[in-house]
Amino acid sequence: MTSRRPLALLFDLDDTLWPIGPVIAAAEESWHAWLAERAPRVAQAFSVAELRVRRMALLERRPELISDLYQLRREALEEVFAELGEDPAHIEGSMRHFAVQRNLVVPFADVLPVLPLLQGMLRLGVITNGNADLEVIGMDHHFEYALSSSQYGRAKPDPGIFQAACAAMGVAPQDAVYVGDDLRLDVQGAQAAGLRAVWMNRHGSTAHLAAGVTPDAICATFDELLAWIRGQMQDSRA
Repeated sequence: MTSRRPLALLFDLDDTLWPIGPVIAAAEESWHAWLAERAPRVAQAFSVAELRVRRMALLERRPELISDLYQLRREALEEVFAELGEDPAHIEGSMRHFAVQRNLVVPFADVLPVLPLLQGMLRLGVITNGNADLEVIGMDHHFEYALSSSQYGRAKPDPGIFQAACAAMGVAPQDAVYVGDDLRLDVQGAQAAGLRAVWMNRHGSTAHLAAGVTPDAICATFDELLAWIRGQMQDSRA
């Protein structure tokens, strides 16, 4: 079977371009401190962890909110504010504060040197379940198109979100490659939609073996991704 020369390279964001766990943890602490100043009844009644439990409980009742985690956070906060009789005027301000903190990401060291090289070879895009703002972060100029689950209405691994991004870019799924860190959401989702999928495995995990997932490539760094893409460009025939 002839391998097709890729035309587009699409990326996951969180934990693929930058580590997200510490950023979210710091954002939630800052968000809670903001609430303590302006909505003290909420902050006194619920810790960061307890607010997270409330969001997860809401998600169980409203599973469609998985596609928009900001909306999930907002609606859970609305419930808490109403229960405690806190002024709902502070909800939007708290969401804006969280958004600012959530975008204080720092790319992995190998990302920014390699992205322009990939950009010179392929059309680059983004498909994300998260709410990172590439313009605020200062990386939007690397990508010609970005699609979030909140825009699309369904989240990865739904094949439709991958196919919609490809259609918007005018590229057939079989001519696109998706890069992400999550075996189920990114690799299986992209492959089910007809794309090739690269597993960005920075930690040397062998989870794909236990999961029975076969990525088209496994890369530990963006330098390895660049080398693999170069190989695909050289070895494949249109």
